[in-house]
Amino acid sequence: MKRFLLPLGVFALLVIVLAFGIYNAPRNGSKVIDSPLLGKPAPEFTLPKLLEAGQPYDGKSLVGGWHLVNVWGTWCGECRAEHATLLQIKGEGRVPILGIDWKDDDAQATAWLSQLGNPYETVIADRDGRVAIDWGVYGAPESFLVDPQGIVVEKQTGAMTMEDWQKKFLPHLAANPQGNAKAGS
Repeated sequence: MKRFLLPLGVFALLVIVLAFGIYNAPRNGSKVIDSPLLGKPAPEFTLPKLLEAGQPYDGKSLVGGWHLVNVWGTWCGECRAEHATLLQIKGEGRVPILGIDWKDDDAQATAWLSQLGNPYETVIADRDGRVAIDWGVYGAPESFLVDPQGIVVEKQTGAMTMEDWQKKFLPHLAANPQGNAKAGS
């Protein structure tokens, strides 16, 4: 009988620790991973535009108006799942969307946008993934809201839904609407 006391005690301790963790977990149901960029300037970068060969995009273009920056790839199943949401957001006309095509094949990305529709004002190719690293991206899709001063004010990890857009992102635009109409370069 005594030989079962130690495993039973370890099991009971494990149950207590897990129950404590579940009880204290965030209750908003979202997949929250804070970004070290929140409240800080968006990273500086220059990358080639995907659909305009030879034309660079300078990250300084994010200053002067609101921008939604979306990191995606054709290899990403969740990116396909969020694509219709991004098309809806584009249709609202509230904010231009910058697409960062991450570690992808240019031809596949171009075909994807042609087939599914292009929600992006501008699409840039981050072929080696270095810019995504600067943004703190560890998996696609991820989206960031950048304010008119070039400060990252919100982050979405995983596929964007209209509920995420309306509850997390739109309040920022409503609170400070200056610069909403600026188009990306």
